[in-house]
Amino acid sequence: MKEMPLLIQSKEIDRLRSTAELFDNNPHLQENARTFSSRPLVDVDPRCLLYVQQREFAATTPADNSVSVIGSDDATTCHLVVLRHTGSGAVCLAHCDGSSTCSEVPLLVKAVASLSNLCKDGRFELHLVGGFNDDSETSHELSLNILAAFQKQKEDIHLETCCISEMNDIAENGIHRPIVYGIGVNVKTGEVFPASFAHKGPAEKLRSARTFTGGQMADIYDSSRGLVKIGPCKWSPNLDIAFWLSQSDDIILKYLSTSPMAEPPHFVQHIKSTIQFLLEHPNSDSLFPGGQPQFYHRAESGDWERLVQS
Repeated sequence: MKEMPLLIQSKEIDRLRSTAELFDNNPHLQENARTFSSRPLVDVDPRCLLYVQQREFAATTPADNSVSVIGSDDATTCHLVVLRHTGSGAVCLAHCDGSSTCSEVPLLVKAVASLSNLCKDGRFELHLVGGFNDDSETSHELSLNILAAFQKQKEDIHLETCCISEMNDIAENGIHRPIVYGIGVNVKTGEVFPASFAHKGPAEKLRSARTFTGGQMADIYDSSRGLVKIGPCKWSPNLDIAFWLSQSDDIILKYLSTSPMAEPPHFVQHIKSTIQFLLEHPNSDSLFPGGQPQFYHRAESGDWERLVQS
């Protein structure tokens, strides 16, 4: 099996020791990253959006009538990964937090490959956005792990956008944070752009609860049927988490964030509502009658609506 098929301008790159080395050797990637991070945020219309939360991915093709943008945000040390096949137009977006990078990346490649299997022409193109110069260098470590995992795939993968770690960093009063927290990808054209999302459904709290309780990277979309698929998830009914609700915002940030100074303003509220949801649903089985996933389809209104299993 051929190793190291991650390519930049059609040249294979060697194993990387640092992101600084990557950018020093490829000044055009730096230039692209600067251009990318300076673009205005697009506020994506929820009626055409498939939103991906932390530790989730979704893949589809331009033929999808339910989804025209896949997007994700609230990434601080996390990285947002877009993989696209230029021939089929199949595209996947993932929100990676470093929990199991080497087992997650093959899932993304497989998802795009399986939607492109009848396509003889075209190539895989990779877009990476996320991280910043955080004190513990969590971002840099994740950047390198993601690049290394793509280098191990047997398909040739062309790195096109690389707005990660130090190239996605801004410092104000000595406090570092990401420039770009969120991105969308246009399913029809493949364009990747900085984005924000007012709506993060369907089943936002359930999906957050899955990640909060240690769920693995999940594929949340069945593109052949246009259905968002959640669960079934499992968590322990006696989670000792209620005490967090009485803690100050600073304490929650300190202990439940990888980057307390860089979180978006709604982070603490998001954590509290996730914990509240877990306390209201101590038995996860009750959310999945008959052990079946929850399915959502795009209603006429443009909202995701739950399909009730008959």
